Amino acid sequence: MKQIRKIVMIILLFLLNCILVLPCYATGNGNVDGGGGSLNKGKDGYYWPEIGYDGVRITVVDAQSGQKISVPVDYTNLNISSLSSTICHFGKVSKIDYRSGAGLSPQVGGYRCQKPAVSMPQIISGNNKKASITAIRRYFCSEAAAVMIANDTGILFEDIEEGKYKLVIEPVIYLVYQHLYFAMTTTEAGLYNQITGGDLGYHFPTVVMKNHALALFLEQSDLGFDAWTGPTGSARTTQEMITILGIGIVSYQKAPQTLVAYDKEYRVDTDVIVAVQLTTGKQKTPKHPAYARFTIEGNTYTHNSIYIPQNGSQLAWIKWHTPSEPGEVIIKIASNCSTSTTEIKAKIVDMDDNPPPDPQANDRNDGFSIPPVPNKQDITQLTWGEWDCWWHARWVWHSGSEDKDGYWCDHGWWEYAWKSYSASLNATCLLHPDAKNPTAFGKTMKSGYGFNVEVSANLSSSAPNNHITETQNVVSYFPEFYYREYWRLLKRIGIGYSSTFEFQENPYSTYGQTVHFSPVWYPDGQYITYIEVLDAWTPAGMLQINLTDVLNIKGSVFDDWVRPYSFTHMREAWNR
Repeated sequence: MKQIRKIVMIILLFLLNCILVLPCYATGNGNVDGGGGSLNKGKDGYYWPEIGYDGVRITVVDAQSGQKISVPVDYTNLNISSLSSTICHFGKVSKIDYRSGAGLSPQVGGYRCQKPAVSMPQIISGNNKKASITAIRRYFCSEAAAVMIANDTGILFEDIEEGKYKLVIEPVIYLVYQHLYFAMTTTEAGLYNQITGGDLGYHFPTVVMKNHALALFLEQSDLGFDAWTGPTGSARTTQEMITILGIGIVSYQKAPQTLVAYDKEYRVDTDVIVAVQLTTGKQKTPKHPAYARFTIEGNTYTHNSIYIPQNGSQLAWIKWHTPSEPGEVIIKIASNCSTSTTEIKAKIVDMDDNPPPDPQANDRNDGFSIPPVPNKQDITQLTWGEWDCWWHARWVWHSGSEDKDGYWCDHGWWEYAWKSYSASLNATCLLHPDAKNPTAFGKTMKSGYGFNVEVSANLSSSAPNNHITETQNVVSYFPEFYYREYWRLLKRIGIGYSSTFEFQENPYSTYGQTVHFSPVWYPDGQYITYIEVLDAWTPAGMLQINLTDVLNIKGSVFDDWVRPYSFTHMREAWNR
């Protein structure tokens, strides 16, 4: 009875707090991005159960006016019917409504949401797995998602497909606060944090204020909402949650699209060589050398003492370390010569942003057929150079006159010589079944077990160190994902121009193995892993090698489960 009284009092406090609140003003094309990171989940009546306790609220709006066309619909993979009578929520109100002046409308019970027939990807990042914005875009930009939303809102699919309407998508979190289950969007979490005097954010500084806040945001301003260009790995303010964050917008393929063209794509936290071609009609000498200045994010990097003969050209470059967070960087170039460009628009991507999901024993893919392996061009050797310059003296005697003495005069000239450099890259990869795989033999294994990879890369060059970088990134792609949907960024072992790489520790491996798990449904035959060896940079560009290696699949892990020793191996294989 005391416990019931306590819960009733908490509910009354929740209702009283919300009632006293004043209104707060404040193949599709996916205008949506996301961030977040590791977190503190909380405890003792204040916790987030983590992976899977999330969803989205979708509102259909007019593509031109931004006016609501439908009542918002919530979607989650959870089965929360048992909580629908007690869960605390604020009704089906969209970020558009809150911007127009709607206040929080507290409700206990009566919460309704849809469970998609095809499970949604993870929306909010957790400790063990970061949400993949690529997977989120792919899911909600699909025709299947448009059909699902059309059916649940009563709007014609054709009108959505033709671009008449847009979908406003907001992340929803399900968490326990003050011993009560809540469902709230990012905007609602910000508003509720205001009326609790910051107590919600105090108990969930990373769950709510970082990972929920940054789960979705706009890459480009749309429908009157600003794009988010700030940090994506740290807690955000209440006001940012209310006004900017927690929104993605999807319009479908027949709608007008604005695509950003990038000159370069770099990986995060990577040394790169940024280069530009200089051309001059006048010779550049040690007395009057050429230069190139590169301004990047407020910092200036200069390549000085460049010598170029008359009507000649040469590359100018700097070595630069990319940011640790993905985004866009504008590189401005200035010089006392003509330059091939004065601006480079670079996209910074995180290749560790889309690892494969946890494979399950009951996974199926009945319509699967083994895809062709990508066939990208290798760039294994590049050459470049720079001009050397020195004065060639030619002394000439000038006779004197009756009133003047003779004298020597240097009638020399500037000499130039081209200094050529080169760099070459070679690499190998080797797949082998994991040590925890009990029935593998050589390169033959059953589906459902894990395997390892060893990649070796060696860069050799005649150039000074400031001309080149080491090989820094290796990415692997897998046939079950058609070599495009998910990938793994490998871990680099040691430093130097001879580098080795292996899988990162798999978060779904109980034993902490550096493995990739083959799907249990994969058919017998060749299992080919495709690997890209990247980011060995020179002034002439990036060296890259594309590799493959093969394992043979014969049978599945289920075949081992029926053997006399199957229980031990089954536990090792699936408890991992």
